[in-house]
Amino acid sequence: MKDQGFTIRTQKAYLGDVRLFLGAMQKSVATMEAIDVMRFLTKMRQGGAGDAARNRYLSAIRTFFTAMIELNLVQTNPSLNVKKSKVEKNQIPTYLDEKLLTVFLESIEGKYQIRNVAMFLLMSYAGLRVSELHRLNIGDLNKSNNILQVFGKGRKWRVIPLPIELVKVLNKALQERIEARNATEQAFFVSQFGRRISVRMIQTIAEKNFEALKKSYSELQGKSISSHKLRHTFATMQVLAGTDIRTLQELLGHASIQTTQIYTHVGDKQKQDAMNRVPTYVPESLGI
Repeated sequence: MKDQGFTIRTQKAYLGDVRLFLGAMQKSVATMEAIDVMRFLTKMRQGGAGDAARNRYLSAIRTFFTAMIELNLVQTNPSLNVKKSKVEKNQIPTYLDEKLLTVFLESIEGKYQIRNVAMFLLMSYAGLRVSELHRLNIGDLNKSNNILQVFGKGRKWRVIPLPIELVKVLNKALQERIEARNATEQAFFVSQFGRRISVRMIQTIAEKNFEALKKSYSELQGKSISSHKLRHTFATMQVLAGTDIRTLQELLGHASIQTTQIYTHVGDKQKQDAMNRVPTYVPESLGI
């Protein structure tokens, strides 16, 4: 998987999925059939896995059998005959409006406030993914032109021009950066343990602050809000500001513009406001 460019996170997830699959089988790999894969996926579904999770299990199994074929350990890949689940597309993403985003950022306190605020500003005002924050290095920020180079999905780099206010926060975060245990470690964000901050730690810090926010704002109660919603917030604010879809696609690092188009729903309010600006004339004789 490493040779194919899978991220470490994906590698770990796939390995876990394959171990689960093999642990559920009571036959040798060489004798497995499509029905065995389907039974496993059905079992995962009954255990609460949704369409996206089922598809990930299937992708992991397909990758496993592909590797086994390359090593001449099996002849066929039975998982290729199993169809993926249809996942609902164009779901309206959850995001924070500017008021709630401001409250969220203001709520971040503590010893590592600057580091944490800097991370969440990069998500909500530059559209970074959690995994991209984790991989960010000091050298990725070009201070001479306020450009950030981001190593994203599919092992692709993208360039993001940063607002000056955000650059100031990042510079302060670097000044207060925790010294890494490994002198050669160039991670932009370092944990209190002196290591590159992990994806899980970033998520945990965000979840802790979101939970506190939910207690004060009823509109958030009952909603699942994760750190990734800050990226949704960035995309939504860009659409509301009039950013064209192609530019937004590049800023987000989406391979397909169809993925970016889920954010165009926010224009519905603008359409409604536009329609309301011109009153509809109804003849008085109708009595309406």
